[in-house]
Amino acid sequence: MPELPEVETTRRGITPHILGQKVLNVIVREKKLRWPVPANLAELLKNDSVKDVNRRGKYLLIKFTGGVLMIHLGMSGSLRIVKAGEPSEKHDHLDFQFQNGYDLRYRDPRKFGSIHWITGLLDEHPLLSGLGPEPLTDDFSGSTLHVQSRKKKAAVKTFIMDSHMVVGVGNIYANEALFRAGIRPTLSAGKVSLARYEKLASVIKEILEEAIRVGGTTLRDFLGSDGEPGYFKQSLAVYGRGGEPCQACKKVLKEIRLGQRATVYCSNCQR
Repeated sequence: MPELPEVETTRRGITPHILGQKVLNVIVREKKLRWPVPANLAELLKNDSVKDVNRRGKYLLIKFTGGVLMIHLGMSGSLRIVKAGEPSEKHDHLDFQFQNGYDLRYRDPRKFGSIHWITGLLDEHPLLSGLGPEPLTDDFSGSTLHVQSRKKKAAVKTFIMDSHMVVGVGNIYANEALFRAGIRPTLSAGKVSLARYEKLASVIKEILEEAIRVGGTTLRDFLGSDGEPGYFKQSLAVYGRGGEPCQACKKVLKEIRLGQRATVYCSNCQR
């Protein structure tokens, strides 16, 4: 599933090609994603221009004069910039055709992503109103995590993956952050001290920033349909390495299921 760094890398990749550009047409090949695509999307966007491209959590927000196009990539979605007229493939569900001769193409094999048109206040939209702070801003800190976690019995890994607490800390990066902070993922969130939360918040910021930098430099090119996201090639300390030796102490990493998610940790380094 695309996580915050992948969505942010996508935002940075597509922005230079669509910012300020006028929409000529919208081609909808599949009307049913996680929710139905707005029936009049082509009518809404035609001849309107992109004013800004932002992100909130894992949602991409493409601002037009008349409203905001909100895109969630779901489990398997991706956005690519392709030349106008490039033949579509099986899972290419939408094309946003721009005046500069390029299309923004939405691909989603599992069709679990979603596309929304918002004309009201963004913060009041049901999918955005309950979201926690962005992890790369000053609104997110160890002290806020500590305050919110008091008396919570949920595992700390589950706690930091809750989008009401902080947005965008998905499974991969939760595993990595807890390892680097030396915190066992099964520990109750309410038992983690302020000092350890301060360390964890700092590490979350570091890891997400590192992942964004890697994604930004290893993606082949958004101008083409054959580029593969470089984030899959990151060197991960624990995620996907259950049963292998810890890079720090060489003890075998444990793998369990926590909140129905694969969780890998070192029982020696994480306490």
